[in-house]
Amino acid sequence: MIDLNLLRQDTQKIKELILKKDPEFDVDKLINLDKQTRESLIELENLRKKKNDLASQGSKGITEEVRKESIEIGKKIKNLEESYQKTQEEFKRLLLSCPNLLDASVQPGNKESNKPVKIIGSKPEFKFNPKNHVELNEKADWFDLQAAANMSGSHFVFYKTMGAKVIYALTQLMLKNNVKYGFTPVIPPYLIKEEGLYNAGNLPKFEGDFYKAQDDLCLIPTAEVSLTNLYTNTILSADQLPLRYTAWTSCFRREAGGYGASDRGLIRIHQFEKVENYVICEPENSFEELEKMIACAQEILNMLGLHYRVSLLAAQDCSFASAKTFDIEAWLPGQGQYYEVSSCSNCTDFQARRAQIRYKKTIDSKPALVHTLNASSLALPRLMVALMETYQQEDGSIKLPKILQDKIDNLW
Repeated sequence: MIDLNLLRQDTQKIKELILKKDPEFDVDKLINLDKQTRESLIELENLRKKKNDLASQGSKGITEEVRKESIEIGKKIKNLEESYQKTQEEFKRLLLSCPNLLDASVQPGNKESNKPVKIIGSKPEFKFNPKNHVELNEKADWFDLQAAANMSGSHFVFYKTMGAKVIYALTQLMLKNNVKYGFTPVIPPYLIKEEGLYNAGNLPKFEGDFYKAQDDLCLIPTAEVSLTNLYTNTILSADQLPLRYTAWTSCFRREAGGYGASDRGLIRIHQFEKVENYVICEPENSFEELEKMIACAQEILNMLGLHYRVSLLAAQDCSFASAKTFDIEAWLPGQGQYYEVSSCSNCTDFQARRAQIRYKKTIDSKPALVHTLNASSLALPRLMVALMETYQQEDGSIKLPKILQDKIDNLW
């Protein structure tokens, strides 16, 4: 949630920043509703005071004229309270749908304006026509899409044999690496209250993009949601910060927008495994923490010998809650293009304001909002695709890098 004081104090500048990210957002309506709610509240307070002043005349005896005036004021208060409630609800919903303000270094535009800032390694060369992971799986038999479809419907996956081992081995490799970078391993719940989705920024903007269960619970679309709610309505001390967590969870997304031909196989599925890194820190340190998170994710790809690039996302391609995002995109030879395997974002105080996560520099200082950051470290299905397609052999077999094969050999 953006800082309303900034919008009120420098309306034109903040309006431009919001529209830079979401040109369709109705900033003028937000500004007008903010003004209406404040004016209505002042009017309500004045009417209530006037009614109380009339009631205080009771000790002197209330005249018929005073009684009639009090009744009329009571009617006005009731009508104004009803309209105020409706306006306030509309204002709150629109405010919660307003994206985070972008960092000044983020360029305008959409996906086409994303800027690669690092390119690591080079595209693998083959003496044969490389296959995609779905074709390779006909021989490798790492996963079964049909079995998953029979159980759960389309765009689910059943990992088996070497596929399951690769998932477990990659997870071990990632968690060990993340702990080396100072992240504490945690296992959060997979179900979250709807309030938690509001706090993380998923609601109301992305209503319908996640699965709802019973009892006001929803399946998490990412561990970021759970970790954002770890310190809801909490005041931390500065010496507790930064807090760094790494979590391996399944993630569940309806992906209501549908799938294209390029999203076949493991590229986009409803349930996928991911290791997520999350940071809560003091505001002045958040961009330094962002660089550390990117380096942490890069090291995993470096160990696996994959070709990838790091791109600074343009304004309209940044996530709703993000002030600045870098995507790490692995090269998938069978697809002939780069695909995101990690998204590293600084959400500044946006989630902290919604979840009321604050800290105090000293015992006597005033509480201030923390900054929150998140990064995939990494998304496992697409990483599996990168490994299958990069390390494929001419006979259709897959020769994994030694560091991963050693992990697999020592799993059990």
